[in-house]
Amino acid sequence: MVRKTLVAAAFATLLVLSSCSETPATTEAKVAEAKVVVKPEAVAGQSAFYQMYKPAREWATDLMPLTLAGNDVEGIKSENGKFPMWTVVFVSPTKREARTFFYSVVDHGNDVHKGVTIGGPESWSGPTAKSRPFQNSQFNVNSDAAFKTAAQNAGDWLKKNPDKKLAMVMASTSHFPGPVWYMLWGDHKSGYEIFIDATTGMPAK
Repeated sequence: MVRKTLVAAAFATLLVLSSCSETPATTEAKVAEAKVVVKPEAVAGQSAFYQMYKPAREWATDLMPLTLAGNDVEGIKSENGKFPMWTVVFVSPTKREARTFFYSVVDHGNDVHKGVTIGGPESWSGPTAKSRPFQNSQFNVNSDAAFKTAAQNAGDWLKKNPDKKLAMVMASTSHFPGPVWYMLWGDHKSGYEIFIDATTGMPAK
């Protein structure tokens, strides 16, 4: 239990008209359809990750992910391992820098905009036992798949606590051979927490 608590604490620190020959009725219908506003929805972590990875490569070609976390946004439901906003911290071993990237399906506050928002570089002293960068090739299991496995394991607890908020982050520590998804429903004192291997999709011990 002490080991599990320490690992959890480490993680805590840590989305034109085609023809003039159309009838007026058809044209009006297409115009109306074009005006339909698609409501933003939460997205899975891997999709958001690669949206951020593309511009991150322009900053540093040797970059490696350090953490990936799901974020709630008011008015958009987070569910089943999908969130309306994701935050990733990339590090560059050669630059000795870290940089935070955000992907959001909507504008959020004054600093995060719809799409990708890039934070400024910060110094990075290198990997530690509590926080290690990992390879993209180790990130095989998407957040929704990890959530499904975690929810199955937490089934009885979730039935008794259906309204508990979920916190979800992927990172790597020395306690595991590679990155893991850490999920916590509720709080550390009375909630439910579980680690899912981000490479195999199995519960991590």
